[in-house]
Amino acid sequence: MSFSIFLQAVESLISIIIMVSLGYLLTKKGWFNQENASLLPKLVNYVALPTYMIWNLLSTFDKETFLPMFAGVIVPIASMLLSFIIAYVVSQVLNIGPQRKGTFRSLFFCSSSVFVGVPVNLALFGESSLPYVLVYFLANAFLFWTIGNYSISLDGRTAPAKLISVATIKRVFSPPFIGFTAAVLFILLDIHLPKFAMNTSKYLGGMTTPLSMLFIGISMFGVKLRNIKVSKDMIALLAGRFIISPLAVVLVTAFIPIPELMKKVFVIQAALPAMSQATVLAKVYEADTEYTALLVTVTTLCAVIAIPIYMAMI
Repeated sequence: MSFSIFLQAVESLISIIIMVSLGYLLTKKGWFNQENASLLPKLVNYVALPTYMIWNLLSTFDKETFLPMFAGVIVPIASMLLSFIIAYVVSQVLNIGPQRKGTFRSLFFCSSSVFVGVPVNLALFGESSLPYVLVYFLANAFLFWTIGNYSISLDGRTAPAKLISVATIKRVFSPPFIGFTAAVLFILLDIHLPKFAMNTSKYLGGMTTPLSMLFIGISMFGVKLRNIKVSKDMIALLAGRFIISPLAVVLVTAFIPIPELMKKVFVIQAALPAMSQATVLAKVYEADTEYTALLVTVTTLCAVIAIPIYMAMI
């Protein structure tokens, strides 16, 4: 990999770096704090992402072009299950504590495929990548809220969660998932939304990238680097997120051919930070919340280095 190619990959992320830095600086200036910053992910999750999915899918696909693309969901499912198996073995070999094993496994095989994945892939590949981002998101959401959720619950003091339950189904059907589902139904039923609805979805969806990046900058401001201590858990998790998970996608696509852009998007999706919702679940199940938050933060920081490297490689 030549240095010039690496620089080109870094340049494609400059806009993201600027927005993240802006979030950091505005927090330092006192514009954002722990209370008002929580509004940003709510706007992204409940407003921007669902509307952006509707606008992008309806303006990109019809029934004939959508169904072949959707068949590629088997690749992220297979690669993530492979990563989970590896995570299980690694957690046993490293003898990770009983209150941390399930959390480690969940962080190892699931990525922040929407909140970070959407803006990163839009910056790297353009709007043509979004449908593939959403395909990976479907697999990631289903496996995180089933296997990942169950694994984290085993670490807590509360009773373990059921692998499949009404609560699990409700979590899978998040606002972005509902937006995706609505768009798919419109495509399959050949329903065309009026121009004002499409324009509204486009404008609201345009908030996705800037709000997501600002929030990441806000979150990074709260990280105390002096409290981060390198451990075997951390090294293994970083290897899982940024080496093993992307390689699992490459391995699966060697047996299941998919379009080149779809493969590139899946590799980037697999090389993203761990799911931030894992910290929330750790708190709900009374697991080790501090341990979870630390590992999520470290993977977010390291992603700034890993993503341009992968972009240059692929």
